[in-house]
Amino acid sequence: MTSNLRLTIDAQPPWAAQSQRQWVACLVFGAALLALVPGARGDEPPLDGVHRVVFLGDSITYSGQYIEYIETALRARNPALHCEFLNLGLPSETVSGLTEPGHAAGKFPRPDLHERLERLLEKTKPDLVVVCYGMNDGIYSPLDDLRFKKFREGIQFVRDRAQAKGAKILHLTPPVFDPLPILERTLPGGLEEYRQPYQGYNAVLDRYSDWLLGQKAQGWEVVDIHGPLNQYLAKQRSHDPKFLLAGDGVHMNATGHWIMAREILAHWKLPTADLTAASGEEAMAALPQGPELLKLVQQRQRLLKDTWLTATGHTRPGMKQGLSLSQAERQAAEIEAKIATLVAPKR
Repeated sequence: MTSNLRLTIDAQPPWAAQSQRQWVACLVFGAALLALVPGARGDEPPLDGVHRVVFLGDSITYSGQYIEYIETALRARNPALHCEFLNLGLPSETVSGLTEPGHAAGKFPRPDLHERLERLLEKTKPDLVVVCYGMNDGIYSPLDDLRFKKFREGIQFVRDRAQAKGAKILHLTPPVFDPLPILERTLPGGLEEYRQPYQGYNAVLDRYSDWLLGQKAQGWEVVDIHGPLNQYLAKQRSHDPKFLLAGDGVHMNATGHWIMAREILAHWKLPTADLTAASGEEAMAALPQGPELLKLVQQRQRLLKDTWLTATGHTRPGMKQGLSLSQAERQAAEIEAKIATLVAPKR
């Protein structure tokens, strides 16, 4: 069979062999292009049919840089993308419903996502919910079976309620806790109460992350940001012992937010070439109209997050009062028109 096939090919005229080589080259080139297109390898596109994504989390999510990077990268690479990204993170919040003694100098307990989730889902009607909790849920204390159980139950609660509303759900492992910048304010293990952070608290977040990643076996969609942040911090610290991702041990700088964004974008199949930048600024600068697009995305996301937090309600004092939904949506539509013009293919 093989020898007959070889004789047939060899017997072809030169123009036929050249045509065959061109055809094979086109197949190879086409395959390379398809490898760069999200969902083009036979997989369902990650945001296929998704018109609104709601991000839930604590102050790290509320600060929102990773969400701004994500939307900017996706819009720059896919001008036809019509998907709204809403940031409804709430500072201090837990998914476990727990709070520590004397939180916020005794001014208020930590807000509990259980209190606002149902009306939030009802009003925002998301197609996809991205959930990032854990940092506050261990209450900055050593690992404890009850607290860990409350975290797991809280995550399951969010998952169940989102799915009951018809939304997909993407879980993120918690970010990292770094005791180095606040070492003098941390406490050792073995105490009965922790009104200041436990020095080894990142090991608690390791355990929470391991549990979340283990749920992949049950079909959960989980993106690990904890591991990559740990690895990046350790690598940088090996060269510079004073290197920091978070000046207060918790709230990350722009580099930390870019690492978070990068892992989510990789999960959503953004081309690898867009994910090699060392910082968010470098990554945005490499995108078509990236810096200008980022500014517009920031304006719209920051306008809408305060509006939606006000509209859906919460128990945390001291938050900025947002505009009415009608006012904010008018302004957001004006910004969106600028974004659409900026990303539109140039003729």
